[in-house]
Amino acid sequence: MINSLLGVRALARTSSTPGRTQLINFFLINDAFYFVDLPGYGYAKVPLDVKRQWGPMVEKYLASRPNLVLSVLITDSRHKPTELDLRMIEWLRARGKPFVIAATKADKLSSNELRQNLTRISEVSGATGTIAYSAVTRRGADRIWNEINTRIADFK
Repeated sequence: MINSLLGVRALARTSSTPGRTQLINFFLINDAFYFVDLPGYGYAKVPLDVKRQWGPMVEKYLASRPNLVLSVLITDSRHKPTELDLRMIEWLRARGKPFVIAATKADKLSSNELRQNLTRISEVSGATGTIAYSAVTRRGADRIWNEINTRIADFK
């Protein structure tokens, strides 16, 4: 998503195997703000003991950043939010951390399937305004940038 939003190919390293991001990665954008890529927790193909270390690391990072203006929770538009997604949403809400849900792989569904799945994501998560996103077509990029820019402007 970072590469797609920025219109570059290889800033953030990617892999077809989930779970390659295992550390917190910082990307300075236009000398103005950072995108921060955190390890995923869902379908990562890594040993369980590695996954267990991510939770405290991610929680500490998110909890200790007063200048964190927005979290983008990435889910797969083809599936309902996982139990871990729902726990992350509740954690962010309980701490008053602003977030949006980006439902990726939107290009892999028909318009009708996507609409139904976005409704399901909203119903299950209790979140409104889930953004359908496609790294291939850049669908939803404008909405994500709008959220980012609005939060940065509100922070200043």
